[in-house]
Amino acid sequence: MISKFIQWFFSPSEVPIADVDVYSKLIELQERIEALEAENVENSICFYELSSSIDAVDARIDIITVEGFKNDV
Repeated sequence: MISKFIQWFFSPSEVPIADVDVYSKLIELQERIEALEAENVENSICFYELSSSIDAVDARIDIITVEGFKNDV
């Protein structure tokens, strides 16, 4: 059993190691990375806008509650 494994491990392979064009895969990877970076920027902008909107609503709620307490007193 072990001898078969050793023979298989050290036997020359008929299958080439890299059957693909590495340069084209590298270009494809670079394009995907650029697309993800652009999407990340868009998402970050959207998150900042949402955060600002939530802060504005929170500030308005605080103003309304303070005005309500002033009217009650």
